[in-house]
Amino acid sequence: MPKKPEIQTLLFKDEGTIPNNPRLPVLLYKGAFEGQAANAEKIFNRNNWLNSWTGGVFDYHHYHSTAHEVLGVISGSAVIQLGGEHGQPVELETGDVIALPAGTGHRRLSATADFRVVGAYPDGMEADLLTGQADERPEAPERIQRVPVPSSDPVHGEDGPLLIHWKQT
Repeated sequence: MPKKPEIQTLLFKDEGTIPNNPRLPVLLYKGAFEGQAANAEKIFNRNNWLNSWTGGVFDYHHYHSTAHEVLGVISGSAVIQLGGEHGQPVELETGDVIALPAGTGHRRLSATADFRVVGAYPDGMEADLLTGQADERPEAPERIQRVPVPSSDPVHGEDGPLLIHWKQT
């Protein structure tokens, strides 16, 4: 069972090119999978965060307007910038998990050679890939607002902090 980590929350406003999600905070679960990072995908899937994949994080700003996303670091470390060009860099290392609400900009600033994450989406939603181009903006904020709050936390299931932090908004 993953340990109950201290949760850090980060809230980003619309910055013009990247809409972010001014309603729902990013949740950073530091060390949630400490010692069991290899089980991240299994745990996400068990908690109904599906359509999973393993890889890295793009080195350009991007966001998803059709799904929330969870990333679990299974090896290495990286600095990920959240919130767009004027956002905040966050250091992630093996065992950390980050839940990104739909609309949240993210990109890799730096990483160790062995950096790998498992990503997944609540209920197996399909995520689009948007990069902040002007022609994306007219419809993206409306799609982001329509993405439902998940019924389970990606790390702790039905008894997790995501449900508290995302339903209070």
